[in-house]
Amino acid sequence: MSDERPDPDALLRQAEQESRGKLKVFLGAAPGVGKTYEMLSEGAARKRAGADVVIGVVETHGRAETEALIAGHEVIPRRAVEYQGRVLWEMDLDAVLARRPALVLVDELAHTNSPGSRHPKRYQDVDELLAAGIDVYSTINIQHIESLNDVVASFTRVRVRETVPDRVLETAEIEVVDIPPDELIERLKDGKVYVPDEATRALAHFFSKSNLSALRELALRRAAQAVDAQMLDYVRTHALSGTWAGSERILVAVSELPGADGLVREAKRIADAQRAPWTAISIETPRTRALPDAYKQRVAATMHLASQLGATVMSMPAASVLEGLKAYVEEGRITQIVIGKSQRSKLFELRYGSVVDRLVRETAGVAVHVLPMETPVEEPTRRLPSRPSAWGRRSDYLWATLMVAVVTGIGTGLSQFLNIANVALLYLLPVMVAASSFGLRAGLFAGICSSLAYNFFFLPPTGTLTVNNPENVVTIVVLLGVAFVTSQFAARVRAQADLAAASAKANASLAGFLRQITQVSNEEELGHVICAEVSHLFGVRVVLIVASPEGPRVAAANPADDRLDTIELAAAQWTLERGQSAGRGSETLTASDWLFTPIRTADRTLAAIGLARDDGREPVSSDQLPLLTGLLDQAALGLERARLEHETRDVVQLKERDRLRAALLSSVSHDLRTPLTSILAAAAGLRSGVSEDLIDTIQAEAERLNRFVANLLDMARVEAGALALKSEAIDLTDAVASAVHDTRRVLEGHEVVLEVAPDLPLVRADPQLLHHILINLLDNAGRYADAASPVTIRAERKPDSLILSVLDHGPGLPAGRESEVFETFRRLEGSDQSKGGTGLGLAIVKGFADALGLAVEAANRTDAHGARFSLRFPDNALVL
Repeated sequence: MSDERPDPDALLRQAEQESRGKLKVFLGAAPGVGKTYEMLSEGAARKRAGADVVIGVVETHGRAETEALIAGHEVIPRRAVEYQGRVLWEMDLDAVLARRPALVLVDELAHTNSPGSRHPKRYQDVDELLAAGIDVYSTINIQHIESLNDVVASFTRVRVRETVPDRVLETAEIEVVDIPPDELIERLKDGKVYVPDEATRALAHFFSKSNLSALRELALRRAAQAVDAQMLDYVRTHALSGTWAGSERILVAVSELPGADGLVREAKRIADAQRAPWTAISIETPRTRALPDAYKQRVAATMHLASQLGATVMSMPAASVLEGLKAYVEEGRITQIVIGKSQRSKLFELRYGSVVDRLVRETAGVAVHVLPMETPVEEPTRRLPSRPSAWGRRSDYLWATLMVAVVTGIGTGLSQFLNIANVALLYLLPVMVAASSFGLRAGLFAGICSSLAYNFFFLPPTGTLTVNNPENVVTIVVLLGVAFVTSQFAARVRAQADLAAASAKANASLAGFLRQITQVSNEEELGHVICAEVSHLFGVRVVLIVASPEGPRVAAANPADDRLDTIELAAAQWTLERGQSAGRGSETLTASDWLFTPIRTADRTLAAIGLARDDGREPVSSDQLPLLTGLLDQAALGLERARLEHETRDVVQLKERDRLRAALLSSVSHDLRTPLTSILAAAAGLRSGVSEDLIDTIQAEAERLNRFVANLLDMARVEAGALALKSEAIDLTDAVASAVHDTRRVLEGHEVVLEVAPDLPLVRADPQLLHHILINLLDNAGRYADAASPVTIRAERKPDSLILSVLDHGPGLPAGRESEVFETFRRLEGSDQSKGGTGLGLAIVKGFADALGLAVEAANRTDAHGARFSLRFPDNALVL
């Protein structure tokens, strides 16, 4: 009967899926293979079977056969999204949730939603539908899967920007929609995929037969991997035995022997050839803890190499290498093992046995690749690690003697009631306690003392060490045997407990370290976190070194005031350039007090971390190397993530600059051409005679140009942070009157209603910036208010502030989007950009208000139609 139990993690994953909808993904190698057609066909079959099926979104791309399948389905109307003057149509997620069908068809899983949508990606919409218990059918091409994006780009020379994380497909049912490359190329030539011009370009690039064949293989392999992962989850959930070799899973056993790095490289080649996941494992036994430092360093270096080559690396505590390997083979459903075998003498194998031979015999159904390895020059000890002192502490023997004396006293008191043979059993207690607590030698000592005491005090003739009855000799031998066996079992249990404790401590350290670095995205702050955590875990001084044009630079340190000498900088430079350790404890620049170790990814060195101790000892002991290697691998991932996030922010900024540049060019082309046209026309009219109207036109349009250029300059000052403030006390009545005077032409035809009481307190602000704020608010009101409607300027004293508002009569602002009017070049109805404005006025208002420490708000009026723009002066900006 199998003693296997269901995997708790697998059971938990199964429980989480119970309340969620089911996702089925139709996976294709390229556009045009028929994913959408197949999805609609299966949806129609489900509907004929009685299921409630609706279409959330389907892209037909003008294909008649696909459009025909939509007929008969209920289609949820799409939601209109306005973006940059265009109307985009997206799936209405709320409408689907409200409709709550049994199955919804959602095309193009990797689609990016329009800005302003609840989720940036469509797969996130799908996840919300699944969480609501709704089944989803969706489609995706292989190049849109995140982990394969760069692989596809390497041979197609096309990198898609819309990707889906692999985790989305982990629990999905995957159906590969596949047609031969030649058939797909014919479909392309017939115009069934793209229009003729696009089809010709596609055939010359992406849709070559070699590309389609490679994409087809990737799609089939990815589907096979998904099926294999789901099969393993089922096997673990139901505690089924066997390897279940639906696909290959490779394990390489890393030992301390020379040539272990060759095993790792061979495992990598096998895994690449079979496109299979692989794991490098190091079994920690009581014997490995007693290995010399050189052997431990070799194991750590080999495991680090495996990690860099893409393996999953792990260390597993076990009583023996064979037991550990067999346990992991069974747990991981391994199908192939790569292991080394060194040349040993017959006597050695008779005495210790052969791990490889037993592994071949005892792992049925597993292919074992055995590679020859070098014979070690120095044979590491095979004994169990001894205690700190070979003979133990004196106190151990004193306690053993005391326990024997106590048992002797108790036995003397009970001897008149008990048989002599029963008294002998009492002496098992000190022997077992001493052997389990103090080790073999103390246990044997307790056994000898017990034998002598039993012989002297209880065996006739008492008072002597003579044994008359041969049967009593057996009792003495048993006592010694119990001491030996008990101490051996206790030593094994203690060693395994120590290994488990060390493993748990290392895992906890890694988990805590990972939790710390995942909470930080800033590279500088991340460097300080890495230094602080490593310093705390190893009790050393730590510096983080990065490359710079001037040479190695200290990016972070713990303690923060650590400085490096010339030799340390040279060691750091060596590590950064070659990706190898340098300094104390390495083979390069050993005169340095610091040990520098690279923090690297598979293709480059990101940084170097330096470690040193105040007492001059080795910064890291050999048994700490695996933990340090694991921490540095996690640090590399954290630094790479921070770098990518920084690059992503730069890309977003570049996109925003491009958008602003395009908007600025559009604005300039209109707002410069219009007044220039008027000025040129007026100038031409002056040739026939001077008139007041022409002069007024020239002056008005020139002032308009001047305001436009001033706004451009002001916006540049805001974005550059180059505003110089000169605060002084200002009377709002005078400030408002001055602004109204300067915008009189814009406000022509509008009655200006002033509701500014003369007894209001003065405000402290920069008069020039405040003037610009007011004229831009009034310019916006005059531009957008209804013809002949009043524009009101109102000042109100509140308990904690003073509010100055500009109110107009017009259509107002789009509900829920009021704050967007302050964004540069944002075009909204009701702002200065909807009627020929540059889109800079209100952005300047916001920038200047922030510089003055004032709050500016936009809202719709509650007492009439129109917009209200308010400037809030806090109490500390009032002169009371």
